[in-house]
Amino acid sequence: MEAAIILSSLWEALPSVAVVGGQSSGKSSVLESIVGRDFLPRGSGIVTRRPLVLQLHKTDDGSQEYAEFLHLPKRRFTDFAMVRKEIQDETDRITGRTKQISPVPIHLSIYSPNVVNLTLIDLPGLTKVAVEGQPESIVEDIEGMVRTYVEKPNCIILAISPANQDIATSDAIKLAREVDPSGDRTFGVLTKLDLMDKGTNALDVLEGRSYRLQHPWVGIVNRSQADINKNVDMIVARRKEREYFATSPDYGHLSSKMGSEYLAKLLSKHLETVIRARIPSITSLINKSIDELESEMDHLGRPVAVDAGAQLYTILELCRAFDRIFKEHLDGGRPGGDRIYGVFDNQLPAALRKLPFDRHLSLQSVKKVVSEADGYQPHLIAPEQGYRRLIEGALNYFRGPAEASVDAVHFVLKELVRKSIGETQELKRFPTLQAEIAAAANEALERLPQEVEKAGNPAAARLNYRPLLRGPLSRIGSNVSSYVGMVSETLRNTIPKAVVHCQVREAKQSLLNYFYTQIGKKEGKQLSQLLDEDPALMERRLQCAKRLELYKAARDEIDSVSWAR
Repeated sequence: MEAAIILSSLWEALPSVAVVGGQSSGKSSVLESIVGRDFLPRGSGIVTRRPLVLQLHKTDDGSQEYAEFLHLPKRRFTDFAMVRKEIQDETDRITGRTKQISPVPIHLSIYSPNVVNLTLIDLPGLTKVAVEGQPESIVEDIEGMVRTYVEKPNCIILAISPANQDIATSDAIKLAREVDPSGDRTFGVLTKLDLMDKGTNALDVLEGRSYRLQHPWVGIVNRSQADINKNVDMIVARRKEREYFATSPDYGHLSSKMGSEYLAKLLSKHLETVIRARIPSITSLINKSIDELESEMDHLGRPVAVDAGAQLYTILELCRAFDRIFKEHLDGGRPGGDRIYGVFDNQLPAALRKLPFDRHLSLQSVKKVVSEADGYQPHLIAPEQGYRRLIEGALNYFRGPAEASVDAVHFVLKELVRKSIGETQELKRFPTLQAEIAAAANEALERLPQEVEKAGNPAAARLNYRPLLRGPLSRIGSNVSSYVGMVSETLRNTIPKAVVHCQVREAKQSLLNYFYTQIGKKEGKQLSQLLDEDPALMERRLQCAKRLELYKAARDEIDSVSWAR
């Protein structure tokens, strides 16, 4: 089945084939033989310094071979010498030009008619000693990295051992025996059969007498150093390998089950068998990942349309989304609107109680105001001008609490605008439009208090105070105090009504009306500028879409395998 389903995020669920061997065991040559291409860095010491996740995809006969790296998604390599260089360069980008290692994998996909569908993980070669330029911990570091892969119960171990060394000293077999003592997950590969001493062979190993595994051993004959130096084609090398086993007096009877081509088919078939058995759990994991990605795509939003009409529609929908959240705050669906009630229920009554009417209507103050108001003309019945001045002076005290209520509600409305802007998830992908809506909403709020002042000016109250025009000074103070108390109770009810009518109701009904008018006048280019997304978000959406497509392709591939059973 397609190896594309074997994604890094699915390694915990999907079986993988880890290539394990000591340095100079022929690991790289085995991989190149399976691929049929010379593409891996070569040299002495530690050449593989980062895990290489190699995904092979079989294509139609006659199609062009090419390679792609996950870190270079838009670049296709047809020159495999450049693939080798990119592996080296990408390794150096993480580890530097040193002999250090890194657990961060490189992901490489190769598409070719000459491969089978298979995923292999090439790991750094096991070593016994640190050489110059390497830390003393390099031996433990490499083994620790390899163990993180081969200890997983779903990891298939491809243990590479050179035939010209005693199998008992094989680093790969030693490690495989520790993590897979039953041998159920281990495939043994013997390289360098053609380099064994004359008169000796590896039949005891290949036929399972020296060390038995649950799967058959496979012998490999890689290109010689002379062939590598001459750039002998890998397809030619495969043919030479087939001829070697077919004509060998030692291995001729095993020739149908020897060689890199047989190894690749064996691994691919086994991998498919294991995956088939795990289809239900794999499908469940992939469906969960698809649901999460689709949810994230909904959160990120779909790509913006290019025509002006669709862009205007998108902007209006975003405005309505913000307006809906703002109204929910005011109506109680979201927290915050209750603070307006707090202004009227707590702040306004407290401010009214603190007004200095006792001082304003004291006997001394009343006498002074009345005397100053009447001047040299004595009043005949009651000091009408004195009453008027006392009442007007008292009413002016109400202006402070009234204006404070207006300001407090104005502040709450601005806070609710700020919160609503932040809670409108759809707006986060358009910072320019988000800022424009916030500015328009705040500007609309700045025009509202002027209307409140006209409707709720306590000094403009017109109550009949002529019945108060009787009595001496002590009664004058008492009468005005009673009158002011009635006014206070009246304003305690009318100020909230005026504020709600002129501020809250207006904000709720027409907060963005002017903005809608201005938006309707904008042309395509101006609309596009408002919908200018954050580049990081656009890149995130692109990556999400690619991953979603890949997961869906994986699900389809798994479904096809499931139905084919």
